[in-house]
Amino acid sequence: MQKHIISTDQAPQAIGTYSQAICVSGGSTVYLSGQIPLIAETMQMVEGDISAQINQVFKNLSAVCKASGGSLNDIVKLNIFLTDLSNFPIVNEIMAQYFDQPYPARAAVGIKELPKNSQVEMDGVMLIESCNNYD
Repeated sequence: MQKHIISTDQAPQAIGTYSQAICVSGGSTVYLSGQIPLIAETMQMVEGDISAQINQVFKNLSAVCKASGGSLNDIVKLNIFLTDLSNFPIVNEIMAQYFDQPYPARAAVGIKELPKNSQVEMDGVMLIESCNNYD
């Protein structure tokens, strides 16, 4: 198996020791790094409330999925990190706008803080046909 780095300028560039996503050829699994509500073009946090942040995170994840040859609906495991778990119903409401059933397996974790004072971060695992662009 080979590991291929996925990178797109349609989502925020990595600001640490991680890749936007990893595709493993010889298989069809893509590991999506955590996305916070940064705007790709400016690398600044989106303005607005938690709903704006959640929407931006889904847009960022969607861009990395697309660059990997898939979509949000190809995510099989989604991890959600929130600095305030009382915002979880808002995540559910907004997530329904981005995903079709069957929904991915999911975890939601309350944590003390996130990079850039974000209120939300999400990462996931996606299954696609193949890493044809990278083989």
